[in-house]
Amino acid sequence: MLWLRTLKLGIKSLWLHPLRSLLTVLGIFIGVASVIWLLAISEGISIEARRQIESLGADTIMIRSIKPPSEKMNVSGVTPYGLTRDEFDMLRSTIPTIRSAIPIREIRRQFQYQDRLVDGRLVGCTPEYAEVTRLTIDRGHFISDAENFRRDTSCVLAARVADRLFPYGDPIGKRVYIPEHKDYYTVVGVLKHRNASAAIGGSLDSQDFSNDIYIPIKTLQQRIGDTVVRRSGGTFEGEMLELNQITVRVGSTEEVKITAALIEDALKDHEEMEDVAVVVPLELLEQAETTRLMFMVFMGLVAAISLLVGGIGIMNIMLATVTERTREIGIRRALGAKQKDIVSQFLVETAVLSVVGGVTGILAGVFCKPAIVWAREFVATTYPDTMASLPDVVRNVTPSIVPESIPIAFGISLFVGIIFGLYPAIRAAQMNPIEALRHE
Repeated sequence: MLWLRTLKLGIKSLWLHPLRSLLTVLGIFIGVASVIWLLAISEGISIEARRQIESLGADTIMIRSIKPPSEKMNVSGVTPYGLTRDEFDMLRSTIPTIRSAIPIREIRRQFQYQDRLVDGRLVGCTPEYAEVTRLTIDRGHFISDAENFRRDTSCVLAARVADRLFPYGDPIGKRVYIPEHKDYYTVVGVLKHRNASAAIGGSLDSQDFSNDIYIPIKTLQQRIGDTVVRRSGGTFEGEMLELNQITVRVGSTEEVKITAALIEDALKDHEEMEDVAVVVPLELLEQAETTRLMFMVFMGLVAAISLLVGGIGIMNIMLATVTERTREIGIRRALGAKQKDIVSQFLVETAVLSVVGGVTGILAGVFCKPAIVWAREFVATTYPDTMASLPDVVRNVTPSIVPESIPIAFGISLFVGIIFGLYPAIRAAQMNPIEALRHE
């Protein structure tokens, strides 16, 4: 009953100065909302990063060919580098934990149908490539083992290539021309649109699948070969590359690191040329989780500063309130109020400010996702060029509320309010009643 009267008195005292109380609540409100918003944004970024890595497959290891530094390239001849088909066969046959292996060869080329031209990437691969890279057929079929074995001139088009080369008709059965090789390939399938994969740290470049044409890798080997030559000013510079990538899959995630170590040991001859890199998505996932925790701690500390500022605001206001209400404190002490009653009165007022600020901050924090989505849609509609120039993380990432952030933010706001209100409350309680009654 006593606490109820103290609560009513505290609310009445705060209501006498509504604007001042509102501004004090605003500090806690901003702090709590900041905690929830910043952690939601960092969680959204982390989810997107994990999604990109998981799309590579946690039981997958990628061995990439890398162009050596310029000083290791032959300036007036053909420089062989990167992975070879013999190494592909060697890895597949000698490492028992490898369940399957996929060879991949990529070449930049120009594609033509009638008078329409498209610059893109010609990818030689096997049927398993579609499963590993999450490619989905829209029409027709992906290249088959039989087509690869027969070295057929079959091809599968990415969605954008199909739209640009065949805007008015069905491409299935049509023939795409590659001017550089004077060669035709018959379309047997069209893929659904697939979003580009983002670059992951310094380990893996981003990949855009929208301008690809896929052909059997044995067809590419037979009809195009491994050597690319560029002529300039009477001299020529060439590269010989058999495979851009080998993607291997193991039986379980427990075998990933062991297999990666065996692969690195088997390919140690490439250390001098620095032309091969082994990428392990499982390790990237572990790094991403560590980065997520560090990022969330950092964002939480930034938001905690806002709560600290709000707490300082409460202390400032309550100190001013103590000075204003010195005579009131003296009268209450003269009528028999004890020091703990005065402390309770002022602590109740700070608690009310903290609770109101915390609750309103939580309500604002819950609307983080719809608010950011609306703001992004507004900018995309009003300023489309500006939106298009922004990084993918700004255009695509959706905040995700961290459930733990709500009670944590509210608890910290209440704790900060009480801690910063304790000093003014004790100061008020320790006033000399006689001096307080004399105060004007």
